[in-house]
Amino acid sequence: MTDAVVPAPPVHLAPTHPSTTCPSATHPAATRPAATPPAPAVVPTGSLRARLLGDTRLMLRAAVWCVRVIGYVLIGLLTFLEPPAGHRGATAQTVAYALIGVGVAAWAVIDLGPAPERRHPRALAAALTLTAAAAGFGAAAAGGGTSLIAYAAVALIAAGTDLPLTPALTVGAVSLLAIEVGGVLFDQGIGTLVGLPLLLVVGLVTGRNRLAYRVQAEQSAALLEQYQQLRAEQRRADVLDERTRIAREIHDVLAHSLGALGIQIQAARALLSDGQDPQRALEVLATAQRMAGDGLVETRRAVQALRTDTRPLGEELAESAAEHRERHRVPVDCQVTGPPVALSPEATVALLRTAREALVNCAKHAPGQPVTITLVHRPERLRLSVANPVGPAAGGGAAAAPLSTADMGYGLTGMRERLLLAHGTLTAGRDSDGWTVTAEVPVGPNQGPSTRADTERPTR
Repeated sequence: MTDAVVPAPPVHLAPTHPSTTCPSATHPAATRPAATPPAPAVVPTGSLRARLLGDTRLMLRAAVWCVRVIGYVLIGLLTFLEPPAGHRGATAQTVAYALIGVGVAAWAVIDLGPAPERRHPRALAAALTLTAAAAGFGAAAAGGGTSLIAYAAVALIAAGTDLPLTPALTVGAVSLLAIEVGGVLFDQGIGTLVGLPLLLVVGLVTGRNRLAYRVQAEQSAALLEQYQQLRAEQRRADVLDERTRIAREIHDVLAHSLGALGIQIQAARALLSDGQDPQRALEVLATAQRMAGDGLVETRRAVQALRTDTRPLGEELAESAAEHRERHRVPVDCQVTGPPVALSPEATVALLRTAREALVNCAKHAPGQPVTITLVHRPERLRLSVANPVGPAAGGGAAAAPLSTADMGYGLTGMRERLLLAHGTLTAGRDSDGWTVTAEVPVGPNQGPSTRADTERPTR
């Protein structure tokens, strides 16, 4: 619903002093000050909706009271057109009809006055008691006045709906007592003494059922509003998660590759400034160009990995192995065992990034050494390992250099954090065959993004 526009009150401008007018004001059309049209006042949508809803409820109550007034008039016609046999019964019905009018008038003032939450329950209980008791006593006089019991039933329905249980039962008890007293005074039979009270009991039960339905409707409306708020928060959380995931991929691919590219360009600039080795500067620029192209390829792969139609991890690993073999002229063996399983995009990207990071570390810390990539599919977990023999420079007992790359990623620490998001684990260290990096992720319902508490666990 759009905001309603309410015109603001007119603005009265004071006449301009002659000494302060500009020369152009001598023109007849310029002697009158031009008032700027007032800006319309905007009424908030929420308050307008609440006001319209309140007006609708007031109109419904007014329509209900029109029906009650018409019913009061029709019952009066039936009562006085067919009076009871005795003079005493006719007098009793006349007085009862007048008391019903007083009770109905008080009831209308209370119902059409303040909001339901500001009503005084005792005043409403008194008006309904007067209406129901007078109608019950008048109906006990028989004749056409028996139709007065209809107003007693209406009053009991209202008492059961708008009053707490104890006041509602009080109104019912007083009206039943009025019927029994009137039936005894006017010598009525069992039909009046039992049948009329049953009608009032039915009215009271109907009122309590209406109250239960109203409470249930209010609770359902509140639950629906909460559900809509939760849905909105869930959609917002999903959007934020997706933005975080895309930002992580863009950061890993672009920020790191551009940072390495900047280092290469800076080195080439230094070489060209010295003028000592221009050939070396050209080689550095060629490397920077290659890294730029690799960064573009990695960006496309990251975008493809974010889609649901990602290629199988085995094919991605085989392609990465072929590129490493061609670029660094070393043997690369890629082995895949077990039947392929479906992985989430997060797990696929995490394992693929781990493998590529490990390959870069192999080229940096063990150049010229063969590399073995092994992907093992298990019923509950998928295991990826990248192993290479340690070269002579690193195998003489000295501590290995920190695992961080110069051209891609933050090293294995960043890969460990990415695997934690997919409930995975990462280990890296020296063994009998050399250096091995092993990553594992769960397969099945346990795979997928973890919670914030999971990502905050300490890394090994």
